[in-house]
Amino acid sequence: MKIGIMELVVIFIVALLVIGPDKLPLYAKKLGGALREFRKASADMTKEIRENVVEPLEEAQKPLREAMEPLEDLNRDLNKNLKSVEKDLKGIGKTKKEEKSAEEPAPAAEAESPAAPAEAPAQEPAPAEEAPTDAPAAEESKENGGENA
Repeated sequence: MKIGIMELVVIFIVALLVIGPDKLPLYAKKLGGALREFRKASADMTKEIRENVVEPLEEAQKPLREAMEPLEDLNRDLNKNLKSVEKDLKGIGKTKKEEKSAEEPAPAAEAESPAAPAEAPAQEPAPAEEAPTDAPAAEESKENGGENA
């Protein structure tokens, strides 16, 4: 929080009215001395905290950091190996032609599209043929009043 010139002028005028022009220099000296002591005390406390708390913590962290370095290296190596294993597992069961087609999706889709429709109609009629045979049996059972023929 910074105090600008206008704020200082207002404070000076109020202090002049409250304290009076005779005692104002005396109180200004006391305020200056108090601010000086406060700055000195806060600097001493900061120095003491740094010496007694921060520096010992940093010294205690050094062995922990040194102990963590091999673990971090191991973690990096394991992650690299895991990625390579995942990549290898994705390629299991695929022929080299399929792997190339997976890498180049546009030409592979054009090459496979004529073969796919030829196989699809051969598989679809079988379920379609079974459906009509079941439908007359269901109609007959309704006509017979739910009796099995």
